[in-house]
Amino acid sequence: MKKNILDFEYQELIEEFERLGLEKYRVDQVLDWVYKKRIFKFENMTNLSKEHRKLLNEKFYIGTLKLLKMQISKIDSTTKFLWELSDGNTIESVALFHSGRVTACISTQVGCPVKCSFCATGQSGYVRNLRAGEIVAQILGIELHRKVKVGNVVYMGMGEPLLNFEETLKSVKMLNHKKMLNIGKRRITISTVGIPERIIELAERGFNVKLALSLHAATNTKRDEIIPLNRQYSIDELIYAVKKYQEITGDRVTIEYILIREFNDYPEDADKLAEILKGLNVFVNLIPVNPVNPNFYKPSRWALQRFKQILERHGIESEIRIEKGADIDAACGQLRRRNLKSR
Repeated sequence: MKKNILDFEYQELIEEFERLGLEKYRVDQVLDWVYKKRIFKFENMTNLSKEHRKLLNEKFYIGTLKLLKMQISKIDSTTKFLWELSDGNTIESVALFHSGRVTACISTQVGCPVKCSFCATGQSGYVRNLRAGEIVAQILGIELHRKVKVGNVVYMGMGEPLLNFEETLKSVKMLNHKKMLNIGKRRITISTVGIPERIIELAERGFNVKLALSLHAATNTKRDEIIPLNRQYSIDELIYAVKKYQEITGDRVTIEYILIREFNDYPEDADKLAEILKGLNVFVNLIPVNPVNPNFYKPSRWALQRFKQILERHGIESEIRIEKGADIDAACGQLRRRNLKSR
């Protein structure tokens, strides 16, 4: 059975090539074609001999993703991608355009088992984890179809990255490797709803990426309502994990907080959030809820500002996230769910 070139870290690929009698520098040649020149067929790699191209074609394939749909915002160029995997399943990615840089939000699972009530991904069910090559292929696809160089990556697409821990970390190594995508680790963020033991392990293994914790409520009662996983991992356990993470890494952690009108946007919610974050080195990202659940509404602008001001009075830096791609299905899971319904 052929193997996907994109599933291999650098050293693994060297070992694979050596078993075929190919020199180490042949790996560099192939990776240059794939990751720098965006050539995905061995027969087009002209600095390899015909014999080598034939051999590679017999043993490997380059597992790019099939683009099913691409939506481009007329407002800010935010681009949503719907990809088809080799088994027919679909996933989504998003490219965000900022001044001087492009950020890719990428998926780690087909669907999501966490089932947060404000998220479209969980509503379409969970199928399986992605392999590292399928994670990396999203970046290659974004760069190919939008003719851009991705400089920042956020594991904040479909799925919970820390529930696909080893493949997620393997893909981080591949994104970071200078012979592959060459994206600095400090430009890579793993966003998690919170798996405490994995947060600590991430720090202990020295990956040196950025961490974002999707908290979204300041009490277990409210978090239980919108994030079922909170019944397994309480807020106290998450805060303990973040403290341990910071003791090991010294890094500031981003706290993601989706604001839902008349649910978690009251002054007492802001006070409670400040209380549980006391003593941590954090930055709070305040995010008006996307209109996925018909029972959830965005807070008023006044309520957003009030929440931010209360946090700042407590000495906690925060920012209200500017909505991107408002004229397309930019929230992860929306495009896939619509595609599933149309089948």
